[in-house]
Amino acid sequence: MEFSAAFAAGEAPVVRTIVETTAIAPSRRTNTAAALECLDRLRDRPELGLDLRRFDSVRDLFLPERPEQDFTLWYSLVFRGGTAPGVKVYLNPEVRGVDAAEDLVREGLARTGFGDAFRILRERAVTRPGLDRYSFFALDLTDPARARVKVYISHHAAGVDEVTRAAEAARGVDVDRLPDFCLLTGGHTARFDGRPLISSYTFLEGDTDRPSGYSLYVPIRDYVEDDAEARERVLAVMAKYDMDPAPFDDALAAVARRRLADGVGLIAHVSLRMGRPRPGITVYLSAEAHAVAPPRPVRLAS
Repeated sequence: MEFSAAFAAGEAPVVRTIVETTAIAPSRRTNTAAALECLDRLRDRPELGLDLRRFDSVRDLFLPERPEQDFTLWYSLVFRGGTAPGVKVYLNPEVRGVDAAEDLVREGLARTGFGDAFRILRERAVTRPGLDRYSFFALDLTDPARARVKVYISHHAAGVDEVTRAAEAARGVDVDRLPDFCLLTGGHTARFDGRPLISSYTFLEGDTDRPSGYSLYVPIRDYVEDDAEARERVLAVMAKYDMDPAPFDDALAAVARRRLADGVGLIAHVSLRMGRPRPGITVYLSAEAHAVAPPRPVRLAS
């Protein structure tokens, strides 16, 4: 389980939790079946207002009988004040093998109404064979007029130049923000050769040849000594964008069960959201349910 809090200047935070359903007798097929059963139960709750039409349109693509990856289907609950939780699903483009991922994403975008935009993703974001890889295909389970379709691409061993090029695929995005964001979150890392940088593209109703939103995710946990340093870097980002740090510290205190200096990985990722629908900063917090990673030497973190 992972938590995140999305912040935007002058707005209340949005809290999200992501869940991977595990069957009583875990396997790729039984875990997928358990996740689908959970979605069925959520569908039966009218207050959630789920709309699974887009999910149903791509289900056969991303949920084969014999998946080749452990991850097949995750879901998240999104909590906003005063409304019922939103539900989002994450699917694995590599579920039929790495070589099939591009075709699955292309067909998934076509079936959800955004097929003409695949070309610009391919041209701008997937330019280094074996290093730029499709990570997630995600859907909001709500009315398609309001729902997002998202494509995530991991950039292994990438730097600012690669993600700047990737961000140029989106409409109306200020790519000049990316160097400062990478510096504030990643320190003086020139090449992110630990966990990869990740681009995500947001497609909304009316998008035709390109997405209208872009986010860059920095896996901050691989580029700091400990979570005390990670917190300082998040605070620097929030100061840069004139955001109140108190809600972030409140969220961190609610999850932390140890001193921040005693481990690394509690603050897992930080993302910069640009374009539609809601620009801002998101911080991802690990539940550390299995283990706490010890602090790493500065020479490794940088």
